[in-house]
Amino acid sequence: MKINRIDHVSINVQDLSGAKAFFLDLGLQVQAEWEMEGEQLDRIVGLKDAKTACVGMGMPDGQAWIELVKFYSPSDEEGIQQTFPNTLGIRHICFAVEDLETIVSNLKKKGSEIFSEIQQYEDKYRLCYVRGPEGIILELAEEIR
Repeated sequence: MKINRIDHVSINVQDLSGAKAFFLDLGLQVQAEWEMEGEQLDRIVGLKDAKTACVGMGMPDGQAWIELVKFYSPSDEEGIQQTFPNTLGIRHICFAVEDLETIVSNLKKKGSEIFSEIQQYEDKYRLCYVRGPEGIILELAEEIR
C-alpha cells in the first residue's frame, strides 16, 4: 500500500462566488467548474437528494487543488460555525507565499480578519494567520532566504 499525494482539499461554502473571488485574489486559478446531483452523488457523499456546485481551483504550477463546494441540498441547518486556530478538527490551510506584507495588506483592505501581525518563526519563516470568507482560516508562510 502506498499513498502518492494529497489529491485535493474540499471546502464547503455558502457563498461560492465570494469564496472563489477570495482564492482568485490569492493567485489560485479556476481549473474546473461543475454541478452534480443524483444517485451517484448521494452514494459518494452519503446524503439523500444531494445537489452541489463546485469550483476546482489550483496553483499555476498545478501542485495544489482546492475544491470549493456549495450544497444546494441538503442544506446545513447549523450554518457557518465560527472557529479559531485551536478548535479541534481540520483548521487551516497553509500557503507558501512571496511578499507576505503585500498579501496581508491586500487582505486587510478587503476586510479579511488578521489574527496577528506578521510573526517570525526562528530563522526559517515569516507567518501570519488570516480568516477568509465563510470562516476559512489560512496560514501564510514566507520562507526566509
